[in-house]
Amino acid sequence: MTAHARSEELTENAYLVGLRLNGKRVVVVGGGSVAQRRIPLLLANGADVHVIARAATPAVEAFDGITLALRDFRPGDLEGAWYALAATDDPAVNAAIVAEAERLRIFCVRADVARDGTAVTPASFEYDGLSVGVLASGEHRRSAAIRSAIHEALQTGMIASSAEVGAPGTQYAGVALVGGGPGDPELITVRGRRMLAQADVVVADRLAPQELIAELAPHVEVIDAAKIPYGRFMAQDAINAVLIDRAKAGKFVVRLKGGDPYVFARGHEELLACAEAGIPVTVVPGVTSAIAVPAAAGVPVTHRGVTHEFVVVSGHLAPGHPESLVNWDALAALSGTIVLLMAVERIELFAKVLLEGGRPAETPVLVVQHGTTAAQRTLRTTLVDAPEHIRADGIRPPAIIVIGAVAGFAT
Repeated sequence: MTAHARSEELTENAYLVGLRLNGKRVVVVGGGSVAQRRIPLLLANGADVHVIARAATPAVEAFDGITLALRDFRPGDLEGAWYALAATDDPAVNAAIVAEAERLRIFCVRADVARDGTAVTPASFEYDGLSVGVLASGEHRRSAAIRSAIHEALQTGMIASSAEVGAPGTQYAGVALVGGGPGDPELITVRGRRMLAQADVVVADRLAPQELIAELAPHVEVIDAAKIPYGRFMAQDAINAVLIDRAKAGKFVVRLKGGDPYVFARGHEELLACAEAGIPVTVVPGVTSAIAVPAAAGVPVTHRGVTHEFVVVSGHLAPGHPESLVNWDALAALSGTIVLLMAVERIELFAKVLLEGGRPAETPVLVVQHGTTAAQRTLRTTLVDAPEHIRADGIRPPAIIVIGAVAGFAT
């Protein structure tokens, strides 16, 4: 591997760290606009800043607290430094500064060619006691844009700062039923993300976006609802009890669900239980996997001139089960789209009843496992072949099954 390739790889994999520079010698070589932007923050953090430059801008010359030497860079100028910035307008000089810094094991930012330095300056800002920095593999415009977006999100309350999270007097109380979306953590709603940032307790389903849970502050109690003991119905009673218990203790509780809390997620049962206990509840709708997952696979559930209706069906009970509320004969007679959730385990039964009810054997079928996530995989088949192909491909839950003409659309 060449030195250039190695340095480029290091830049792309930059390790984010905060430097405590109070009283530490920092050498800035160059007195132009880059130095003018960097020096104030170094001074604000107590660094002992030494500037070496052929010429300096009036602003650089006016900085209090720096040592300014108007001359060329010389070998030995970095002796005793903890951190260095190569910011001249001469690439050869900047390369020499980086080389000396490497020899002395001093981290050095190279302003003109970021990937050739041993450190990278993030786009940063200070807010409410926070120091926020963004790196984007040397893409300065991108890091600056993201930095600005984060700053705006903090200012508007879209993101809660650490001082606000869990603080007394928070605007949220009781329980929030939050739909986390179909899997991709970016598909949670803005309101849902904001409430999650305010939570004291998060009771999460197995299908809730795990990346969002990993981002929670250390003080947040995370309860895995999938591990609450007993059978399915007893587990729901236990979940209700946990929500009520934590809310009565003065905690703001977020019940984080995959998809939408009111689409086969028993959200309204939880609302009723909380309401009966006198706990206020906020419902935050989510992006349901029934629509989002097919879309992520390139298939709309409706399309002009093809289908004017779609039906979302829970597959947790088999056709003919005494507790089933689904009219499978009516579904089979429809010409529109059927979206089956929780149906992989009983796909043979569902395909059979639809075929017997009149759905053509060659009706297109799309199966999407782990939709909208990095692990998404798809299977395209027909209604008559779906059971065999699903078993042969090893499709496992969570998966969405789309039946109808739209499932035949090419991505």
